[in-house]
Amino acid sequence: QAQLAESGGDSVQPGDSLRLSCAYSGDSLSMSAMGWYRQAPGKQREFVAAVRRDGSTTYGGSAKGRFTISRDNAKNTLYLQMTYLEPEDTAVYHCNTYDRPYVSWGQGTQVTVSS
Repeated sequence: QAQLAESGGDSVQPGDSLRLSCAYSGDSLSMSAMGWYRQAPGKQREFVAAVRRDGSTTYGGSAKGRFTISRDNAKNTLYLQMTYLEPEDTAVYHCNTYDRPYVSWGQGTQVTVSS
C-alpha cells in the first residue's frame, strides 16, 4: 500500500525560500514519475511540478523559474526547492504520482507566505 508523507512547510515572508520533502513508499512509487501539487483555500488542486525517475522534469506555470523539483531514488524522497515565495504560493502542498492514477493522498504540508 502506498504511503506519502510530506514535510517542510512553514510560515515565511515574501521572498523567502523553503524546501519541501515527501517520503514515499509502496505500490512501486519508486518507479513512477512523482509530482507536487498544491491546494489553496477555496481553490482547486493545482499541479506544481513533476520529476521522472531519470530526473527529467515538468513544471506548471506558477513554478517556472522559482521552484526546482528533484528526487533521491535511493531514499525514495521527493523534494521541492521553492525560492522567491509570494503570498499566492500559500497552500497545502501534496506529493503524488504524475504518470499514473493517484494513490491515496497524504496530509500535505502547509506553506504560508505573508508579511
